[in-house]
Amino acid sequence: MANNLKQYIDGAWVESEGGTRHAVINPATEEATTEITLGSAADVDKAVAAARRAFESFSRTSVEERAALIERVLEEYKKRAGDMAEAISLEMGAPMSLAKTAQVGSGIGHLASAARALKEFQFEEVIGNSSVVHEPIGVVAMITPWNWPLNQIVSKVAPALAAGCTMILKPSEEAPTNAMIFAEVLDAAGVPAGVFNLVNGDGPGVGTALSTHKGVDMISFTGSTRAGILVAKNAAETVKRVHQELGGKSPSLVLEGADMTRAVPGTLMSVLMNSGQSCISPTRLLVPRDRQDEAIAVATEVMKATQTGDPSQDGRHIGPLVNKTQWEKVQGLIAKGMEEGAKLETGGPGRPDGVETGYFVKPTLFSNVTNEMTIAREEIFGPVLTIIPYDSEEDAVRIANDTDYGLSAVVFGSPEAVRRVAPRLRAGMVYVNGGQPNPDLPFGGYKQSGNGREHGKFGLAEFMEVKALVGVNA
Repeated sequence: MANNLKQYIDGAWVESEGGTRHAVINPATEEATTEITLGSAADVDKAVAAARRAFESFSRTSVEERAALIERVLEEYKKRAGDMAEAISLEMGAPMSLAKTAQVGSGIGHLASAARALKEFQFEEVIGNSSVVHEPIGVVAMITPWNWPLNQIVSKVAPALAAGCTMILKPSEEAPTNAMIFAEVLDAAGVPAGVFNLVNGDGPGVGTALSTHKGVDMISFTGSTRAGILVAKNAAETVKRVHQELGGKSPSLVLEGADMTRAVPGTLMSVLMNSGQSCISPTRLLVPRDRQDEAIAVATEVMKATQTGDPSQDGRHIGPLVNKTQWEKVQGLIAKGMEEGAKLETGGPGRPDGVETGYFVKPTLFSNVTNEMTIAREEIFGPVLTIIPYDSEEDAVRIANDTDYGLSAVVFGSPEAVRRVAPRLRAGMVYVNGGQPNPDLPFGGYKQSGNGREHGKFGLAEFMEVKALVGVNA
């Protein structure tokens, strides 16, 4: 087992000052795959100091210099794609086919998008005899999750580099090695010392030290709503900007007349991908009451055909959940659904037949769910779909919006019906008839799904301050 015990601070891999060792577990085998050091407040202090020093010069680089830097990062990223995919598969259980394509591939899309946005961004606007300019916000702390690790890391690092910010990344301690390889990518691309720093750690330790640090100007956080609230509270005393992408409980709304053989598999593709561990997963499938049996038949067939298997192998199977805590949480929610009266169509408690090791979950389908049930209210983060019948279009919109979250929604139906319904959904993103994510479009949610936006020009603007130069053109 290889060790990855150092932190990347000020352009070098250094020993932690007072950190503690932490084993990273392969969720398919339940055995340690590597060991890292959970950093300390002293490590955070050193990283913030390095970032503040580097900001003085990096913030004054030209658009052309930063665009060229991001393009070099993209070149180096592609060289290490295989290494990063292997790390993701080992650490959080994504099958290699998914790790090599969507997981690692998302980073390629975000780097390319950031370079485009930078070249097209309007940094200065003349208003009368004055100007309004966009400037880098400063030192950014980034706290990222384990479920789509590189997607979320690059969604933050790429626009921060484009804006001229410096940064400290705390990746998830559940999936840290891919982030450490990404640090090697940035180093090989020639990112100046101190511009990017990486301190491994957990939320209560390094996460708290970053969010309370007066030398940090902005926190960009992706994770659970519960943790996001803690980050915001910790950041409040220093009045730093807090940018959050949090949980979701997305609806997939199948309108009257929609093709159920397209809508149900399209929904399930998103629910089953990454073993259901996606914040935008549309786990509430809303169907006309008189078509619920049709939806159940299609969904049951898809669920029963879905295999679980070894994430180190290529294939269309799904892998395990990331750890024992998540596995137990999902098992508890499946049991709660049965207890509260939802009808279990397939799947259910326990591991798949014949599986004794690893945090694997049976692809599970519930029908006759009401929106008041726990499985319709709480984010499950596993391969579990709930079918909720509705009685009218008004009823469907009401149910879709009846959630504490508002990250995304999916709508299947005719062009006229979609145009009528989509604007009424209280979500930051609405995917129409199976539309796919686009790295140039804004990503973020309403309500307890967070604030701010990532990706493209929208993500770039998040890392900037706006300054008025009054009378500068007089």
